[in-house]
Amino acid sequence: MATQTTAAPRTTTFTQVAIALQTLTLFAQAVSAGLLLSTSYGETVHGVGARVMYGATMLYVLAAILAWRRGGSPRPILYASGFLVLASVQVVLGIAHQPALHVPLGVLMFGLSVLDLGRVLFTAVGGGSRHQRTA
Repeated sequence: MATQTTAAPRTTTFTQVAIALQTLTLFAQAVSAGLLLSTSYGETVHGVGARVMYGATMLYVLAAILAWRRGGSPRPILYASGFLVLASVQVVLGIAHQPALHVPLGVLMFGLSVLDLGRVLFTAVGGGSRHQRTA
């Protein structure tokens, strides 16, 4: 019996878009932190970016829940909820003007988001994109 492996058509899921958006907004926050230190309008840009990043993190939670409801794993809900907790702590630290904790947590969040984005993309490309047919 011959086994033939074919690649399924690749589609971008809501979860992939949500985690990519979260990662992008976290990177933008690092850029706006530099503006905060060097320009008069940096505080405004960083504040608006914080709201956008928080919204992107909530969108990731929603995407993870919807993916689970369609029959996916509940594990991404844990990851997304963890990011929401970290984002909440990040906002509190920023409002409290605690850069000694705010900056390292931002770096940690960006690194974790990149890793999670890689996990989501790797799962889509390597783990779930092949179908086997027998001829």
